[in-house]
Amino acid sequence: MNKIMNKAEAVSLGGNLLLTLCKLSEYSASKGEISCTTRELAAKLSCSQQTASRHLIELERRGLIRRLRVAKQESIHVTPKGLNLLSGMYFALKRVFERLPDQFYFEGELFSGLGEGSYYIGQEGYRRQLKEKLGIDPFPGTLNVRLKPGYESEKRMLETLPLVSIEGFKGDRRSFGPAKCARAIINDNVEAGIILALRSHYGHEVIEIVSGENLRKKIRLRDGDTIRVRVVTSAPRRSFV
Repeated sequence: MNKIMNKAEAVSLGGNLLLTLCKLSEYSASKGEISCTTRELAAKLSCSQQTASRHLIELERRGLIRRLRVAKQESIHVTPKGLNLLSGMYFALKRVFERLPDQFYFEGELFSGLGEGSYYIGQEGYRRQLKEKLGIDPFPGTLNVRLKPGYESEKRMLETLPLVSIEGFKGDRRSFGPAKCARAIINDNVEAGIILALRSHYGHEVIEIVSGENLRKKIRLRDGDTIRVRVVTSAPRRSFV
């Protein structure tokens, strides 16, 4: 279950800091870094040298940039965390200014997970919500798919969509976290759902799929097989039927 960008972090960053991060990313795009003095950077940002220095300190403290001082200049890199934050904002704005397609596709390779999907999906709190909100009475377990290179944009777009929310709940001995989900079609003929959890053991390139049936048996899937996932972005309904 994949991690989703914490949107609150973008809000707490503040407009001026966010603008500085955007400008640093823009100026460093060709070489992956920007080398300049604080005075030169202040001129690029149209702010005082003190303000530029303060922004760099705060962005570095948050892990959004990395700085290396060489003589009187600084070499500034936007970190993967910083780029991930900007990427999430880009796709959120893309939804504002562009009409989203009604559906889009992923392709990925099936692999065996850690065996936790069956435990989590088997919890009545999750099962009931998936049935009510997505129209799926889930088979206990998830299908783990590692996306092929080239589908990063589609994954980021999916994460910024107004998906169906699955609320967290408390069990007998522990708490279970919230998640989001979207309707999907597997290999163009099997109805399913994609689950995006707020906490995950898997990397950003992995998606998890639930269905009312054992997908491995129904469509004879094995580890290493390539599957096609069609994501339906239209308003969710209570049942596929």
